[in-house]
Amino acid sequence: MRNRHFEVSPTSGALGAFIEGVDLSEPLDDDEVVKLRNALNAHGVIFFRDQKLTPEQHIAFAERFGPIDINRFFKAAPGYPQIAEVRKEPEQKTNIGGGWHTDHSYDQIPALGSVLLARETPTRGGDTVFACMNRAYEALSDGLKKTLESLRAVHSSRHVFGANSAYVKGASDRLGNSEAATQDAEHPVVLRHPESGKKILYVNSAFTTHFVDWTPQESAPLLEYLYKHAARAEFQCRFQWQEGSIAFWDNRSTWHYAVNDYHGERRLMHRVTIAGGPLE
Repeated sequence: MRNRHFEVSPTSGALGAFIEGVDLSEPLDDDEVVKLRNALNAHGVIFFRDQKLTPEQHIAFAERFGPIDINRFFKAAPGYPQIAEVRKEPEQKTNIGGGWHTDHSYDQIPALGSVLLARETPTRGGDTVFACMNRAYEALSDGLKKTLESLRAVHSSRHVFGANSAYVKGASDRLGNSEAATQDAEHPVVLRHPESGKKILYVNSAFTTHFVDWTPQESAPLLEYLYKHAARAEFQCRFQWQEGSIAFWDNRSTWHYAVNDYHGERRLMHRVTIAGGPLE
């Protein structure tokens, strides 16, 4: 067995770690997959620098952690339906993912995680901010924790990816298939992470619409409180992209937010999403 040693170095923020000393263009052995999965469970998101991957190698890396979950709304990279393009052209004003969210929470079985690879980056700006939903949960009062653990919430794609969405209209050719934005899903508001066992606050401002058996109007004040609480700086880390950088995050335990501060420049990212399991 190959003995390839790499280091896991936590960021200075509330979550995230850099993985150093690994070339992801080479296939991972089983021990390396276990070590990276443990790092992902411990830190929520893991970062790699200077990775020169072909699309095939990008897909192969993601497949070591589970089957590919093909996003039905994002434009695919040419010739690779497994790879979603996350792109902003110099003349475009809106970006993709420019608000706090977690990918695929609108699905009955949400994605495990996403592997985002930087293909083209602006001269400055275009960072991604991540937030730890275990830290957010742990900072709540005992009384609110008890209330939330009895609740389920509805997540939907309709208002984000549907034909009448301002987000879709502003995305131009980058999003499509709006007729597929018909699904809703119910998930616990507090998850116990299926691998780490940590308790996770599982709502997000992009896709969560209301609590089950509550009206949207009744739900709004508590949801807004939770969104403001979970977006606090002490739960965050910020990642500065370079060409060849990779962020691999756990969609079950983190939020992320793509900062839209590089108008007039192109940014092209390739995202492969990994299928997950039921969140019960």
